[in-house]
Amino acid sequence: MATFVITMIGDDRPGLLQAVSEPVSAHGASWERSQLSRLAGRCAGIVQVSVPDDRVDALAADLLALGGDGLQMVLQRVDEVAEPPSVQLHLDLLGADHPGIVAEISAALAGRGISIEEFVTEVREAPMAGGTLFAAQAVLRADPDLGTDSLRDLLEGLADELMVEIRLSDE
Repeated sequence: MATFVITMIGDDRPGLLQAVSEPVSAHGASWERSQLSRLAGRCAGIVQVSVPDDRVDALAADLLALGGDGLQMVLQRVDEVAEPPSVQLHLDLLGADHPGIVAEISAALAGRGISIEEFVTEVREAPMAGGTLFAAQAVLRADPDLGTDSLRDLLEGLADELMVEIRLSDE
């Protein structure tokens, strides 16, 4: 079996997911994991599929042919990588929206060797206060030896600088 990560982006329309899933199914591939979102009228997504080795080329050709329908597709074959031991952490952030929040948080995490496994953000209207709020939820992967108390202290200091609330948990 071969594993592929497929990234796609195109104008959002009914039947878009069907157009991508049909060749996956037709070639006996397994749709294993995906995240798709509608952003600014576009559908953007990432999909992990496994396909029998003898059907790799045919599946790739059919998926890339969807470019004629205005869907940009990138296929990347990946080898399974042995994951080092890690712990999963959850980060929630909320505060007044302003430039630099993602850059500061991601730099602090990278500086501690922490991977961001999932990251979801949104800007929304602040109820009753006016203005906009920036909200982020992240799933993080860290070395099991990392002291979460020291990470929590680092993030709390950063939260004060950025004027946001940050909650870190292991659940």
